[in-house]
Amino acid sequence: MDLKTADATEISARLDAGELSCVELMQATLDRIAAVNGTVNAIVSLRDPERLLAEAAEADRGPRAGWLHGIPIAIKDLANAEGLPTSRGSPLFARLPAGTDDVMVARLRAAGAIVIGKTNTPEFGLGSHTFNPVHGATLNPYDTTRSCGGSSGGAAVALATGMLCVADGSDMMGSLRNPAGWNNVYGMRPTWGTVPSEPEGDMYLHQLSTNGPMARSPADLAALLDTMTGADPRQPLTTSPRATAGGLARAPKRKRIGWLGDWDGALPLEAGIAEISAQAMNTLADLGHRVEPLAAPFDADAMWHSWTDLRSFAVAGGWATFTAILSWRAISNPPPSGRSSADWRCRRRRCSAPAKSGRTGFAAPRACSRPMT
Repeated sequence: MDLKTADATEISARLDAGELSCVELMQATLDRIAAVNGTVNAIVSLRDPERLLAEAAEADRGPRAGWLHGIPIAIKDLANAEGLPTSRGSPLFARLPAGTDDVMVARLRAAGAIVIGKTNTPEFGLGSHTFNPVHGATLNPYDTTRSCGGSSGGAAVALATGMLCVADGSDMMGSLRNPAGWNNVYGMRPTWGTVPSEPEGDMYLHQLSTNGPMARSPADLAALLDTMTGADPRQPLTTSPRATAGGLARAPKRKRIGWLGDWDGALPLEAGIAEISAQAMNTLADLGHRVEPLAAPFDADAMWHSWTDLRSFAVAGGWATFTAILSWRAISNPPPSGRSSADWRCRRRRCSAPAKSGRTGFAAPRACSRPMT
């Protein structure tokens, strides 16, 4: 078994059968990070290797905690993992270690995962390209002159390069799906409320962003999703959906899907992307789903401005947490070298309501260029 490409569920089965030790897996992980991370810069704040090997040895001696027992994982650098800094890609938080785990991280640990470090993200997770003034840029492993996407770019690249077999991410408008598409891995944005955030701040107005899973296979994606999901009694809008992994072999109910294509020419696509996407829609139709080509229901520019206003409203609402730690002056008046790339998203003041639709789902290309091989 090649640990660089093996599914997490397969690795878990080998560990459970005693065919692979947690120490062997951890050493292989550290060796892979040493070999490739210096080039792509996906994993940041890596913990001491000797301590990680010691924790792996403890996992070998102890009872299995869950399907992630002994499996290394790095947490997106927006979520708190006890003892590690949560920089959010900002110099303001680069040296502040987390005192506790976030809800999602605690669930991963409870299932047996060993947290080895963090994965890189844009500053405050705002943007579709992974770079920040603390850890620098994460590069696309297929072409290091290109973007890896974002904001879960570090997680996607760590998966694509074999440094991790599963990873967490988060998504407001594509941050799980965009880097997955740009790095040939899988990312899924769950229904809001199924993966709890934190029991703090406003829980009602700001429902755009959610945590979710990333993996190299649908089976791993489903298994990690099931570990993350479940209601938190401190958060009344959370819910416990049915388990996903066990249902992968069953045919889904028939869906009605609106195919938006290139939004009536508003979305530039590389040659061939529209045809590849249309083939995927044809496959869904062959499986019995109803696929309907749709004219663009909104003007693309108007939709984008509406979205950025709504995002700015949501992001600005979150600044109260930051100002409890540091003054607003420090955030809104960065050094003369230039305002932070995240700052403008917090300073907009208007908000437009999102539109509604009765269709089961919509489809459009996630990447505008061909997957790299």
